[in-house]
Amino acid sequence: MTAFFALTTSLLWGLADFGGGLLTRRTPALTVVVVSQAMAAAVLGAIVVLTGGWSEAGPRLWFAVGAGLAGPIALFAFYQALALGPMGVVSPLATLSVAVPVGVGLFLGERPGPVQIAGIAVAVGGVVLAGGPQLRGAPVQRRTVVLTLVAALGFGTVFALIAEASTTLTGLFLALFTQRVVNVAVGGAALYAAVRRGAPALPEDGFPWASLPALAFVGLADVAANGTYSLAAQHGPVTVAAVLASLYPVVTALAARGFLRERLRAVQATGAGLALAGTLLLAAG
Repeated sequence: MTAFFALTTSLLWGLADFGGGLLTRRTPALTVVVVSQAMAAAVLGAIVVLTGGWSEAGPRLWFAVGAGLAGPIALFAFYQALALGPMGVVSPLATLSVAVPVGVGLFLGERPGPVQIAGIAVAVGGVVLAGGPQLRGAPVQRRTVVLTLVAALGFGTVFALIAEASTTLTGLFLALFTQRVVNVAVGGAALYAAVRRGAPALPEDGFPWASLPALAFVGLADVAANGTYSLAAQHGPVTVAAVLASLYPVVTALAARGFLRERLRAVQATGAGLALAGTLLLAAG
């Protein structure tokens, strides 16, 4: 079950990133984040009320609060790094986020077998290559590298915290709702500060009403991915769940290929193949 939930996580995160990337071509990134997360929070709030999730409130919710604080910070740093570029360096480097939950799992005593260790190495290498690392060109700005590492640390922290935020399904709904509320609060504050500095909050033609279904999809896919990752971590080793969930860049690249007809470079195709091979080794182990 760990492999199933973790791979579902990578599928959902990959599609959410793809959709978010398309939306930010017309709408400021902070607005996309705040609106999509607010819509997800509204849906989760209804689910919590209907399932009686409030009864699961307890100290574990602080893990969800922590994930809610780390997520927007990581996302903002990631977007800034992408703006500075080059994307061929930023995207693969951000996959270092997997080191945080894997490190936590090892610290807690998890010991993957030889086959799983080989699968982790192959899958991580495949994900890095699938990002299309830039091997030539101008030197990368130090600020870009620092921002990308901050984003990787933040994403990895979310991985680790959300896995500890609940032990039951109804508790998971409450944890995800709490995380989303904090996301919206932090993102909203950042958006307000950006507007005060003169940055636009909306496209030139006004609020993107036609994009609401896409914004809802991005927000709900991100929420669902956090949920399936938590389930994956509860059903098996965090080290395995984290690596399999980190395959989302492969999904994003394949979505761009399928919907936008973007051609995969040889290094990206090789990376996708290695990621698949690593997945099979992890599942077999």
